[in-house]
Amino acid sequence: MVVPRFVRVVPDDPNTVPLSMVETRGRAWALVWPGMGAHLRSFHRFSLEPGGRTIPLRHPMEAVYYVIAGTVEVDDLDLEVRRQVITGGMILVDPGTRYRIGAGPEGSEVVGGPSPADPLLYATNEAD
Repeated sequence: MVVPRFVRVVPDDPNTVPLSMVETRGRAWALVWPGMGAHLRSFHRFSLEPGGRTIPLRHPMEAVYYVIAGTVEVDDLDLEVRRQVITGGMILVDPGTRYRIGAGPEGSEVVGGPSPADPLLYATNEAD
C-alpha cells in the first residue's frame, strides 16, 4: 500500500472540532486528530478562563502539553499531587495516569494531547 505524503497547514479555529474535555469555564477543540487522517499524533487547544479546568482525563498512552499563556495547575489525581506550570512549561503525563489541568488566576492557553491519538476523545465527533 502506498501512503501519500504531504504537508498540511492546520488553522487554529475553535469552531472546527469541539471536544468535551472541559468541565468548567473554557473550551477545547481538536487541531490534529484522527478525523483528519492523523493516527500517531493528536493535538488539542484548551482555552481556560480563570478557575476553568478540564474533566479528569486518562489515556492508555502518554500525553504532552505546552502552556502557551498563563499558568496552569496540573493534578495527578492518582497520587493526589498538584503542580504549577508557567508559560513556556510542558507537562508529560505517563500512560494510564488520571489527571486534570486547571487554569491559574489569569486563565490559560494550552496545546497538546495524547500520542498516539486516543480514539475515545473523538467518539462523538467521528460521525460529524
